[in-house]
Amino acid sequence: MIHIGQQNTLTVARQTDVGLFLIDAEKNEVLLPNSFMKEVPKLKEELEVFVYVDDNAQLIASLNKPYAALNTFTYLRITSVTPIGAFVDWGLEKDLFLPLNEQKIEVEVDEFCVMYVYIDEVSKRLVASTKLDKFINTNSSELTTGQEVDVLVYEESFLGYSAIINNAYKGLIYHNDIHKEVYIGDTLKGYVKTIREDQLIDLSFQKSGFKNVLDSTEVILDYIKTHNGFLDLHDKSTPEEISIRLSMSKATFKKSIGILYRHRKVLIKPDGVYLVKNDDSE
Repeated sequence: MIHIGQQNTLTVARQTDVGLFLIDAEKNEVLLPNSFMKEVPKLKEELEVFVYVDDNAQLIASLNKPYAALNTFTYLRITSVTPIGAFVDWGLEKDLFLPLNEQKIEVEVDEFCVMYVYIDEVSKRLVASTKLDKFINTNSSELTTGQEVDVLVYEESFLGYSAIINNAYKGLIYHNDIHKEVYIGDTLKGYVKTIREDQLIDLSFQKSGFKNVLDSTEVILDYIKTHNGFLDLHDKSTPEEISIRLSMSKATFKKSIGILYRHRKVLIKPDGVYLVKNDDSE
């Protein structure tokens, strides 16, 4: 069976003036156009191709792998805008269509947007939508508190950043939980902080509790080792300074420094934190 919007392993069956026809195990055919090939594969050769439906409702194969496949959220650039919609660069020979009625806000050329790729039921073509809420799974029963997840940041509000979790769910990272630069379109690792009764999910970029502190000790130690054994942060440093330098809160910084000190990894002095050497003494 040939899967539209996905990678398929198909076999070269025959050559024509317009290109090669590839088949699956059930002899279903798809065209690989001549213009899509730099070299002509041999008959019976197996090829890894991406399959989609063109404007003429014909199955088309591409040797290129797109930036996003069917039923995925992604961050892509607008290449052109028309009265009926926009076109998006997704890494294939033909741009992806973003219909006007699937735009949450009308887009502009060269703008990057988070969007969802799906099959339009009428045309059977792959299209995109920036109306993300239509495609978000509201049942978060598969998630657990503290779980590590993949997040795609897609929107900023006065509360924080909204993100897609594991290509399925919606989460929110509050501004006061962010200790590093975050941008729309970033794909990052995060952690489920809270799952509310209304199924809304709070996220964090740091593990909770003591696990977070232990991870932060490694961050601090690595920083000191790569900066000549010295970190010019101390008890009087502002939370903003610590956040910019180490991407952690001041409370986490102080707990982590305490652990490193107790394990005789660092010395704490008024001007900062020093790496302990073998001949150092307190």
